[in-house]
Amino acid sequence: MLVNLKEALKGVAKSDFAIPGFNVFGYEDAVAVVRAAEELDAPVILMTNKVAVNHMPIEILAKILCAVAEDAKVPVCVHLDHATEFEVVARAIKAGYTSVMYDGSQLPFEENIKNTREIVRLAHACNVSVEAEIGAVGYSDPSLKVKARYTEPEEAKIFAEKTGVDALAVAIGTLHRMETQDAVIQYDRLEAIEKLTDVPLVIHGSTGVKDEDLKKLSRYNVAKVNIGTALRMVFGNTMREEMNKNPNEFDRIVLFQKPMVEVQKEAKKKMELLGIGKK
Repeated sequence: MLVNLKEALKGVAKSDFAIPGFNVFGYEDAVAVVRAAEELDAPVILMTNKVAVNHMPIEILAKILCAVAEDAKVPVCVHLDHATEFEVVARAIKAGYTSVMYDGSQLPFEENIKNTREIVRLAHACNVSVEAEIGAVGYSDPSLKVKARYTEPEEAKIFAEKTGVDALAVAIGTLHRMETQDAVIQYDRLEAIEKLTDVPLVIHGSTGVKDEDLKKLSRYNVAKVNIGTALRMVFGNTMREEMNKNPNEFDRIVLFQKPMVEVQKEAKKKMELLGIGKK
């Protein structure tokens, strides 16, 4: 069942669980994630990042992911992650994405507000949800040259009120592309943000979040938790093992089978940590 982000997150912020958004790169990992969600009878968010849309046109990704979502037995949102250009957002909306993230986190505060408001106006007219970011979640790879900045609670309040976004990504100690669970979460900052805002909050870079912190975060006003690297690592490591065990196998469909199973297991594990699904 294909839904937008606002529908998927309805009531979640005030609950004791959160919905994961998984970065996927095509049919194989998308199907594995949806199978995990169906096992738990839980909603899920399929996301595509800049790497994915640079590799495969948004229009093709939309057809694949929306078809997977429509065929699912649970609510599935198809979400564009970290778009920085209006044209890319517009293409995603036209192609069928039900949610978009505009990332103006590297811009001056007022410019981020102005651009985000324009995105919200376009997207909402098409029944598409909008996530945006205030503060800036950095990357574990310094070569990417993204300036990280913690979210200031008062700025989060003003930004949410002036833009009308459906979800707000905040920077409270995580980094994108972390391969180990070493993030130190600033819960005092998170508590201050949620006291001043009503919008559902989003945590990016959650592969680096410890299991106990994932459980704890879901009890705050955190409604969406982004996970990407964890699935890529599982897929890649399993694929490497399969190729080493079967050096004469060249059929990628055969080689994909075990990685898909392992991605499904990892996605289910993260969902359970976030408290979502069958009790």
